[in-house]
Amino acid sequence: MRKILIGTAVGVLASALLCGVATAQTEVSVQATRIMSAETVGRTTSGIPIVDVTLSYTVSLKGLDLAMAAGSAAAEKRVNDAAMAACKEIGRSYPDATPGDAACAKMAADKAMVKLHQMVADAGKAHAK
Repeated sequence: MRKILIGTAVGVLASALLCGVATAQTEVSVQATRIMSAETVGRTTSGIPIVDVTLSYTVSLKGLDLAMAAGSAAAEKRVNDAAMAACKEIGRSYPDATPGDAACAKMAADKAMVKLHQMVADAGKAHAK
């Protein structure tokens, strides 16, 4: 019985990993980070704990042709919208967190755009073949 459960667990894990590989090209992760006081990552010079609060959203790119300008623009809008939504959600939970919503969203979107732009370039190369 134990061997069956272990075998099943390994099979489920393998399936999850394979699904992750298969969908990796249709999703971009947007991770918003703001500083607050919940999980200490350091202290200010006056001894106040510094905390990073992070929230990640996954942006689906299904249905978009990244090789086309309209698809690329729609993907960028989705990433920017997800970044702002994540930062606003953190802001609602931690109103004193810094930076503000707009700066947080810009930093989160900029990080996600690196992956998105690589995906757009790859789609353009595949489309040109």
